[in-house]
Amino acid sequence: MDRRRSLRYRNQLVQLPGCGSTTILVGEEKGVDVRLALDVVRMARENRYNVALIFSQDQDLSEAVVEVKAISVQQSRWIKVACAFPLSPTTENRRGINGAEWIHIDRAMYDACLDPNDYRLKKS
Repeated sequence: MDRRRSLRYRNQLVQLPGCGSTTILVGEEKGVDVRLALDVVRMARENRYNVALIFSQDQDLSEAVVEVKAISVQQSRWIKVACAFPLSPTTENRRGINGAEWIHIDRAMYDACLDPNDYRLKKS
């Protein structure tokens, strides 16, 4: 099954230093949180992990956490769901995914965990 998500582009107004503004084209991933939630729930149901570590603070994933906890009870087994995210003195959002264990890490550790591979199909 193809799990890639194409980028959608939209115009974004950006304020320039000093004065003025410009419009730039910004790529946005769509449907990634839904795909992640489905994978986390499916793999829990298939008993493919005991610990899910999600690198996100997206509250849309809290329903998947609730579902995984229900699967844990139904299957009489232990499953831990945690979310890791960078935290610094200047971080505004200090909350992780509701229902998951929050793991605060520094920006360098977070960046080191990102997959550098580009999985998009190359045009021939």
